Amino acid sequence: MNKVKIAVIGLGHMGRHMIHRLLPQYAEKLELVAICDSDESSLNREVEAAGITPRLFTDYRQLLSEVALDLIYIAVPPSLHYEVARIAFEKGIHVFCEKPLANSLDEARSLVEQAEQADVLHAVHFSLPLDPAVLKLKALLEEQAIGGIHKLELYLEFPRWPRAWQQNPWITSRQQGGYLLEVGIHWIQMIQQVFGPITQVQSEIEFPPDSNQAESHVRAIMRLHNGTEIHLLGTDQREGEERVSLVVHGDDGTLALENWRNLYRSSNDAEPQVVPADDIVSPLPILKQIVQMLNGEPGIIYDFYDGYNAQVVLEALRKPGEGFMDLRPQLMEAKK
Repeated sequence: MNKVKIAVIGLGHMGRHMIHRLLPQYAEKLELVAICDSDESSLNREVEAAGITPRLFTDYRQLLSEVALDLIYIAVPPSLHYEVARIAFEKGIHVFCEKPLANSLDEARSLVEQAEQADVLHAVHFSLPLDPAVLKLKALLEEQAIGGIHKLELYLEFPRWPRAWQQNPWITSRQQGGYLLEVGIHWIQMIQQVFGPITQVQSEIEFPPDSNQAESHVRAIMRLHNGTEIHLLGTDQREGEERVSLVVHGDDGTLALENWRNLYRSSNDAEPQVVPADDIVSPLPILKQIVQMLNGEPGIIYDFYDGYNAQVVLEALRKPGEGFMDLRPQLMEAKK
């Protein structure tokens, strides 16, 4: 079978990770034919460092017009996701997009509809539900290891935002950045996959005086479809190291996923113990799953429906109403 021709659009942190770390692992099945970034010096520097010779563009419209492609990876800022994906769908190109899916709920819904009409593969780069620690957490929950669940707590606490390695013009902006949009979206989507739909949200959010700056403090309650509450606490002024964690409280103890992939279990009368996940075989990375699916093999991805439903919750957190907002009328069911 011929190699899948792929283009990478955007050379921020994730775009660089793609060309330097991920794509080389699948060189026998994927051919990187083009890269686009608005910074020409960055383009030249990164391709030289990677030792590759794709065609280079500073305008994604020109790239999509001139290059024959099977798949694009969208790693530009969120405000550009819609337009890049729209053009790709018009040309029948498969789309692998960074999160969040779009820069607004209207854009996200439109992209879902366009993806279905184009009848191509559409995936959002959500990997947390397939991380070994999360798969282990899910297995323990299925075994009723901590009994019935009565509450979850989600912590998104940072001593500063953005983090030191995230310096770019948009990561602090209220329109495209902030820790809810950049980090919280991962956890929202993972919760939806492991625990089921989030159907109600009550949020209190504080912003800095500068109207261009993203949120500083968030306190929220999200309710699952079965009524179980998720208490969210977010801040960019935490003392000490950052904490990005989910704690699941059960009748017989707790499970805590601390700082992404450290899993702990405790009973009601014992200290937390580390739960190793060495026995878990993860299907990650998502790119591997996409390659399998494009070759006609089974695969696991999170599509634009998943991206849209996560964005429904995200927007309810970022733009709260009075009391609990009922999200059920907005959620979409995938047309599998």
